[in-house]
Amino acid sequence: MISTSTVVNSVVEKLRAALKRGQWRRGEMLPGQRELAEQMGISRPSLREAVIVLETLGLVRSMPGKGVVVLETSVSEPQSTDAVADASLEDILQLRYTLEPFIVGLVAQSISSKEVGQLRLTLMDMREALDAGDAEAGMNAYIGFHEALFALTSNPIFQNVVQQTSNALKQSAEVLRNSPEHLAERLQENEAVVRAIRNKNSALASAEMRRHILQEGLRMGIRLNIPDDHLSS
Repeated sequence: MISTSTVVNSVVEKLRAALKRGQWRRGEMLPGQRELAEQMGISRPSLREAVIVLETLGLVRSMPGKGVVVLETSVSEPQSTDAVADASLEDILQLRYTLEPFIVGLVAQSISSKEVGQLRLTLMDMREALDAGDAEAGMNAYIGFHEALFALTSNPIFQNVVQQTSNALKQSAEVLRNSPEHLAERLQENEAVVRAIRNKNSALASAEMRRHILQEGLRMGIRLNIPDDHLSS
């Protein structure tokens, strides 16, 4: 059975190739979701996931009631960290929700036992910080865990794009440091992600990461506006 992450990754690559060869030019609209999904032989939810990735890369933009417009035909250089510095907490959570579940889904498919061990070491650092009541060490371990996940992606495009996620995570770190009482919850949620990755359960790893980021939002007093097809994940 082909995982959802594998399908979406394949769709992203096909759409990028089509944009690069000029099948759709800047300012043009992509075909409607139903038509494009039928052309590519995929489900509409998988197509929507792929469009989200392309939006993150700055290649297209979804326009409510109109469709998806082409912005660029090739991946541009990552934006400067100034853009992240100007982002709100909700902006940061939206970026994380878009990228991190997809990344952990990819990681779960190819991770080695050694790499699983490295992730578990970062969780041990969080556990030790929690037991010692060291909020600063706990937050550093939390950020380290997510950065370790980012480093495991083998997709060369994501290796560039996830730097923005890493910068965004650090940007929100001050708010996270102000709520050390939530470290135990973060640890528990991250442990669930690692269990799914260790079992190479891509779908569950993605779902657990979505739940984690949604919970982070609630801890910050932010309820993210999530597409309907993700609510049951």
